[in-house]
Amino acid sequence: MGFVNVCSEIGTLEGVIIHTPGQEVEKMTPENAERALYSDILNLSVAREEYKQFEGVLARFCTTYDVKNLLTEILRQPDVKRQLLSVICESEGVPELFDYMFSLSDEETSRQLMEGVDIKRDNLTKYLSNERYSLAPLHNFFFTRDASITLFDKVLIGKMASIVRHRESVIMDFIFRFHPEFGVKTYNPARNLPKTALSPVRIEGGDVLVLSDQVLIIGTGIRTSTQGIDYIIEAIKSEKRELFHLIVQELPESPESFIHLDMVFTILDKAYCMVYEPVILAHNRFRTIHITISGGNVLSIETVPDLLSVLKKLGYAFKPICCGGSDSWNQEREQWHSGANFFAVSPGIVLGYDRNVHTIEELNKNGFEVIPAKDLISGTCSLPQNRAVITIAGAELARGGGGARCMSMPVRRKKVDW
Repeated sequence: MGFVNVCSEIGTLEGVIIHTPGQEVEKMTPENAERALYSDILNLSVAREEYKQFEGVLARFCTTYDVKNLLTEILRQPDVKRQLLSVICESEGVPELFDYMFSLSDEETSRQLMEGVDIKRDNLTKYLSNERYSLAPLHNFFFTRDASITLFDKVLIGKMASIVRHRESVIMDFIFRFHPEFGVKTYNPARNLPKTALSPVRIEGGDVLVLSDQVLIIGTGIRTSTQGIDYIIEAIKSEKRELFHLIVQELPESPESFIHLDMVFTILDKAYCMVYEPVILAHNRFRTIHITISGGNVLSIETVPDLLSVLKKLGYAFKPICCGGSDSWNQEREQWHSGANFFAVSPGIVLGYDRNVHTIEELNKNGFEVIPAKDLISGTCSLPQNRAVITIAGAELARGGGGARCMSMPVRRKKVDW
């Protein structure tokens, strides 16, 4: 109890939730990849080898928790298992699966909830169905960032934009409420909104950046709606905070590499941020909006010139480092493969893909030592003490549409003295 606390993007990491890609990643074909939110299919064996680097680096810095293990552990509570399966089977329209799933071992139930449940063709409708699964595999769950967001000492459960990811949110909600390691209050839009797939409320963690205990930065686009941000505003108002700032950044609806704010903007330390210049710095039609909240009321909502200027006005002056460097072609190529998506394990020590060579070069020019993940894991080099970018292999992982920040859900960070 009380372990959960995140008040920044860069505070020294103490605990993080991840998920090693499993068989669910390979249960995809070119035909259903788009429905699964992929533009390509992944080679699991290569992706897992790359993921070992990512996991290995994180383990050097903090406690890591794997979703599948956490899920198995809460399923050992019969009442929790019954409640979780009831919610999933009802919401996904397969009530007939409840008895079968409940009869499985906790480990097997966990596996099938993640990897999918094969359809049993025991009636005409199922026999003629083109579907292969009664419960679809969770192809995207190794991007643990999106289904839940640690906001200070509580957790906001994501309201996913695509129905293929709804089960991820259900699982994370149960983990945070019922696992003894956590046991925290969750804000969950799905619990107090009409049960309809047409609900306009959408919130995904890739769009939510916790700058400090007084400032949130949230992207709005195809994955997080304005109505989803309104839900967050109401949650902040309910806490009666003395003064709170919410900065909203509009995002392009295409291409798909712009799905979340953290694909175009991430914070590296107290002095530097990573940006995709055409969206964050260039003059364009995408607005930045500053919302001020105090004592349970919205004091003001106004459009401001750009993201960095309003942050500077609030006392957070960041020097931008450009994804891909100064060349527009390199910017576009490297942003496509998560070149702006960095994850800080402490102030100025960040993880990113080694394939984005021009971005890594820009970091190096600005004082970030380049450390290959394999050297850190093998002990060839020691843990960095100053600014550094730890480069992980990402030839295959990046094809899934996300980077280091996407694959990590922090549950605890040390406080940052701004």
